[in-house]
Amino acid sequence: MAKKTIAVIGATGAQGGGLVRAILADRQGPFTARAITRKPDSEAARALADLGAEVVAGDADDPASLERAFAGAHGAFCVTPFWEHFSPERELAQAANMARAAKRAGVEHAIWSTLEDSRRWIPLDDDRLPTLQGKYKVPHFDAKGEADAIFAAEGPPTSYLLAAWYFDNLIHFGAGPRRGEDGKLTLVVPLGGTKLPGIAASDIGACALGIFRRGEVAVGERFGLAGDVLSGDELAAGLAKHLGEPVGFYDMPFDDYRGLGFPGADDLGNMFQFQAILGEEFLRTRSVALARQLHPGIQDFDSWLARHAREIPVA
Repeated sequence: MAKKTIAVIGATGAQGGGLVRAILADRQGPFTARAITRKPDSEAARALADLGAEVVAGDADDPASLERAFAGAHGAFCVTPFWEHFSPERELAQAANMARAAKRAGVEHAIWSTLEDSRRWIPLDDDRLPTLQGKYKVPHFDAKGEADAIFAAEGPPTSYLLAAWYFDNLIHFGAGPRRGEDGKLTLVVPLGGTKLPGIAASDIGACALGIFRRGEVAVGERFGLAGDVLSGDELAAGLAKHLGEPVGFYDMPFDDYRGLGFPGADDLGNMFQFQAILGEEFLRTRSVALARQLHPGIQDFDSWLARHAREIPVA
């Protein structure tokens, strides 16, 4: 039988790239990968083509290009690049473009990579979290969560994937431990005493493939994923083991984190505080057991560190 095409938005990014590679690695599986990218001639896109992916042009800001890119596909993986532009309004518009284009193209099963709309728990007049950009509490969460209704009402049959904090942030986002004036390493994360669900970015795509494999029974379901759930001290201990030296942990106050001044610091500070406010309720939405069902090879923090600890920049 001919394989079914899964069209993947953000194919050169973390989540989409992981899905494309998972599909291509599953040579006996039922799917083939169509990598959708704004830059099909880029080095990253050519690398996917060399692995066997069909590479096509598509732009989340251009609905017509999305409809062409989705044409003939059985499934579509939809994700938005908030950290490229920091605009929740643009993210919401892009999500709507994806949902409607996939519907028009006749896609039978979409996965929307979403997050919680924090305003359902913390209304704008609730001062436990500062309001950002006039109408958000956690902008990079809220617009995604708001888009769920668009996928439900105007998109194809959709499953909803909720990822956790990326272990890879320790490498690429400057979240790794820093060396103080005393020469000792300290991991700084504002957790408010709670635990943090985390996942290897590459495993998100492999879990998405597991959702596509479930087919119709996955439509309408929410899949919150984690590879591990750890306290700050446990994160630091894991780092110490693989870096070969002690690593302390500092649970930075949320206000101090929001004041660090890097782009998105206020958004991320609110995100960590939102997770702390929800506490066990938030932790229940990110399941290691579910992720392992979808992808038996899911990495916990220790196994991820065994592969990647040397890549973590340590000043």
